[in-house]
Amino acid sequence: MLPDDIERDILINAPVERVWAVLTEPAFLGRWFGNGDPVKVELHPDGLLLFDHGVHGAIPARIQTVDPPHTFSWRWSQGAAGEEPTDANATLVTFTLAWDESAGGTRLTMVESGFTRLGLPADEAADRHRANSRNWSGKLDQLREQCEQPAA
Repeated sequence: MLPDDIERDILINAPVERVWAVLTEPAFLGRWFGNGDPVKVELHPDGLLLFDHGVHGAIPARIQTVDPPHTFSWRWSQGAAGEEPTDANATLVTFTLAWDESAGGTRLTMVESGFTRLGLPADEAADRHRANSRNWSGKLDQLREQCEQPAA
């Protein structure tokens, strides 16, 4: 049976505000999640978030939640590159940030959900889940590296 979500939890040696900045500012987003180029970010609910994924093309997302500096989420299509996300073709990616006093860093939890509701054949939805599941660890490592660098 296809799992509905992917969940990752990491500890980042940086204040919550720094992690929020790297998570939401265009230049930082382009470095850790895109192709290195800044992305377009309209930082409000239903705002456009446009990722440059190089050979995969531009991938639009729609921002769902902006609650600085604790919660940020977007919905992005799991179909063809450039496809506008809808309830039928997209998953929801939610980042939750909290200061972890005992660890002395920011605890970031990422959940991508909605794989069982995609309007894709089951094998395609399973392939997308596997690919995204593999890719999140590397992306979150890149996010952590950006956060732990001294602010410019």
